[in-house]
Amino acid sequence: MNTGTSKTTRGSWLAYIPLYAWLIFSVILFGWVILASLSTTREIFTNSLLGSGIHWSNYTGLFKDQGMGRYFLNSIVYTVVSCVGIVVVAAPAAYIMGRVRFRGSRWVGTMFMSALAIPSILITIPLFSIFVELKLTGSIITLIIVYVCTNVPFGVFFLTGFFSSIPKEFEESASMDGSGPIKTFVSIILPIAQPGIITLSIFNFLGIWNEYFYALIFANDPSTRTLALSLQSIVYGFANTGNYGGIFAACMIVFLPSFIVYMLVSKRIIAGLTVGAVKG
Repeated sequence: MNTGTSKTTRGSWLAYIPLYAWLIFSVILFGWVILASLSTTREIFTNSLLGSGIHWSNYTGLFKDQGMGRYFLNSIVYTVVSCVGIVVVAAPAAYIMGRVRFRGSRWVGTMFMSALAIPSILITIPLFSIFVELKLTGSIITLIIVYVCTNVPFGVFFLTGFFSSIPKEFEESASMDGSGPIKTFVSIILPIAQPGIITLSIFNFLGIWNEYFYALIFANDPSTRTLALSLQSIVYGFANTGNYGGIFAACMIVFLPSFIVYMLVSKRIIAGLTVGAVKG
C-alpha cells in the first residue's frame, strides 16, 4: 500500500520536472533582460552586465528622445476605453442571448460564433475604406472602434454562459419589487456575473495592450501610435546605432504593464474560467 503511494508521489514529481525546468529558464531569461536593459551595449556583448553601474539613461532616454511617454499614454487610453466599450456592448447582448428565447435566437448565436472565425485581414480593407469615407483616419477613436467591434463576438460568446446559468428567481423577485428589466440587469444580474466580466476584461486588456496588426493599419499618425507599434521603429533605429541597452529597455517598458496586470489578477482569471466552465 505504501509502495503504491510512494510510486504515485514519485511519478507526480517527475511529471512536474519539465514545468520546473521551463520556469527556471524563464526566470533566468527574464532576469537577464532586466540586467541588459540597465547596461551598456559593450557590457551586453562582453557578458559583464552592470559592470559600470546601473544605466537608468536607457529608460529615461526613451521618454525624452523617443516620445515613449506619449505612446504609453495612447496605449492606456486605447486599452482602458476599449475594454469598457467591449463590456458595455457585449454584456447586454450576452444577457439577451442567455436569458431570452426568441425566433431566430439560435441563428443570432451562430452569427456571433461565425464572427470568431473570420480572419482579421479579411475585414481590414473594408474597415479602412469606411473610416476614410467617414474621415476618421488618424484619430484615436478609430482604433478604439476597431478594437471594440472585433472583440465583441468573443465577449458575447464568453459571457453568455455566465448569464444563462443565473437562476431566474433573481429576476422574478426583482420584478415583484417593481424593478424594470434594465434596473434588474444593472443592479442584480451584472454583479452576479462579475467574475466573468472581470475575466473578460483581463483577456481584452492583455490582447489589446500587445496588439500590433490593427494598430499598424489604423494608427498611421505618429500622434496616435501605440506602445507596441512604437517598439518596432525604436528597435530598428537603435539597432542601426548599436544601442542594444535601449532596445532591451524598450522591450521591458512594453512588457511590464501586461506582466504586472497578469500577476496581480491571475487568480481572478483562473476563478472566472472555473466558474464559467462549471456553469457552462
